[in-house]
Amino acid sequence: MKKGVFITFEGIEGAGKSTQIEILSEKLKKKGIKTLTTFEPGDTELGKKIRDLLLNPSLSINPLSELLLYFADRLQHIEEKINPFLSQGFVVICDRFTDSTLAYQGYGRGISIELITTLNKILLNSFKPDITILLDLSPEIGLERNKKIKKNDKFELETLPFHNRVRKGFLQIASTDTERFIVIDGNRGINEIATEIYDKLKERLKKLKYEF
Repeated sequence: MKKGVFITFEGIEGAGKSTQIEILSEKLKKKGIKTLTTFEPGDTELGKKIRDLLLNPSLSINPLSELLLYFADRLQHIEEKINPFLSQGFVVICDRFTDSTLAYQGYGRGISIELITTLNKILLNSFKPDITILLDLSPEIGLERNKKIKKNDKFELETLPFHNRVRKGFLQIASTDTERFIVIDGNRGINEIATEIYDKLKERLKKLKYEF
């Protein structure tokens, strides 16, 4: 059985992750590749309840409590969905993963990066994606996009400096792991972005001995 591949999409609010995940998933399925799309937080029964807490704008959560809730969601997600499908040879495409925790809770909220990295090592055994696609976009553009579609959860209500810190965090993380990350300019047309993602992904998958 062909080994599964774990691909994640990252980026600030409104970067276009969901759209690009859908396009990529359909392309892979047309190639006959078993593909699962999933997301964080919230794509398990427990995760749904955690997501309701995390994204509720009326609920005040201590930053460390927020961090631990994200890890609780991730542990359940890996056990219930990610690992079982990878073991069956699927390409698993996930909207957000540990890099989002580093960017939002670490660079955005100011929680120790070392603490987050240590928790990741202890709780997840440093489990990480094979490939991460970072859609880079200015927060002003991303937030305006979400405003137009009336997306208004807790993170849309954060300040612009917060979102700038998150963006810088993502770029910093990507710069330290260039073998895993593919950084894409998200301020272009949907089809142009999708084509670049697909072309660059094929190159990375060849390096992982996964060709299609």
